[in-house]
Amino acid sequence: MDRRDFLKGSAMATAALMFDWEKAFAAGANAPAVGKVWKGWKPGHFQAHFIYTGVSESIFMIFPDGTTMLLDCGDHNAVGRGKLAVPVLPSPDKHAGEWIARYIKRVNPNGRKVDYMMLSHYHTDHGGSASFYADKVTRAGGDYIMSGFSQAAEYLDFSKAFDRCWPDYNDPLPLIERSANNVTHMRNFYDFMIRHRGMTVEKFRVGATDQVSMLRSPGKYPEFSIRNICGNGRIAAPDGRVIDLYAERKKDNPEYFNENGMSIGMIISYGPFKFYTAGDFSDSWKLPDGSTFQVEEAIAEVCPKVNVAKINHHGHYSMPAKLLGALQAQVYVSCVWDQLHNVAPVMERIADRSIYTGDRIVCPGIFPKERREEDAGKAWLDVINTSSFDGGHVVLDVTKGGKDYSITYLTAADESMKVLSVLNFKS
Repeated sequence: MDRRDFLKGSAMATAALMFDWEKAFAAGANAPAVGKVWKGWKPGHFQAHFIYTGVSESIFMIFPDGTTMLLDCGDHNAVGRGKLAVPVLPSPDKHAGEWIARYIKRVNPNGRKVDYMMLSHYHTDHGGSASFYADKVTRAGGDYIMSGFSQAAEYLDFSKAFDRCWPDYNDPLPLIERSANNVTHMRNFYDFMIRHRGMTVEKFRVGATDQVSMLRSPGKYPEFSIRNICGNGRIAAPDGRVIDLYAERKKDNPEYFNENGMSIGMIISYGPFKFYTAGDFSDSWKLPDGSTFQVEEAIAEVCPKVNVAKINHHGHYSMPAKLLGALQAQVYVSCVWDQLHNVAPVMERIADRSIYTGDRIVCPGIFPKERREEDAGKAWLDVINTSSFDGGHVVLDVTKGGKDYSITYLTAADESMKVLSVLNFKS
């Protein structure tokens, strides 16, 4: 791709040609939409809303025909990290599940109705827990905890859930409690929603290209598709093979695998545009020869080049060079709830043009003052979108057919949906 096509608009294109991201970000902060209320979704567009709360990861997607999915909806005691905590926005007065639901109702073309919900893996910052919650009530003969997904369900109507190990919770090993009662929490939530709200639950199928699909007008947008690329420690190759990364380790009858390595992941394609997301997909272990096996390097073997990639594991010692070289993304988005996210070694690799040529930027939910001061003077800071400094919701919007896309920051300080900046790209 010619560098002149990387960013649309004369001011933005000039900034890109000069390798001057400072000017590009300044132009984005002076775009015509800045200061105005975000205009919303348009039929034919694909959107992914990275909702910032300061304590969780949550991505709300709107497919081109209006089908919707909430990927993750966590809540946990991130503020208990003390100095490592980041600002909780809009305020700590409500828990994350409610803030997330309120945001969704503002952008969802279907109001309360959300077609799909998906838990990428069983960690509290992605699904909520029974140890950090907004409320506890007695329902259906037992305690019902409102946290993460279950709290959001007080305000939203979910039709179907995708889960990595439904219905037996034993793939690849029986799920056991390791911390924060997150497994029991989600199981109780599913049970309640099935019995009393009519939700269905379906096991996520690694390698499937027809499972997460458009429900309203699928034939109208044939260029749009979703391929399930990982889950339960397995990855799917484009040729149809499903590779079990943990096959040898299973022979030792382990009790537990790192839940991050079990994360669900997908490649979403819309014409020439591609988007990668894979939860907290990360894990490693020593091989008999003394070398280290990294699951992220394995997934690099099955990933195409993409335009936008969600950073694995919040940028906490993730994204090895091999994976970056496979993805070659123009934009990296990171969901942040801790000062130890987007650590310097990860940012250095992302900015490293010896791994792959071409421009790239990082768009975190927040890149706080403490990090900027700690890492002051480092060259990779130039690729951090300056609109992240005070925190914001990151909206990926892909136009009909996938030829163009934009990254918009919306204020997370309140619910005004005010636009902070807009960057426009060509796929």
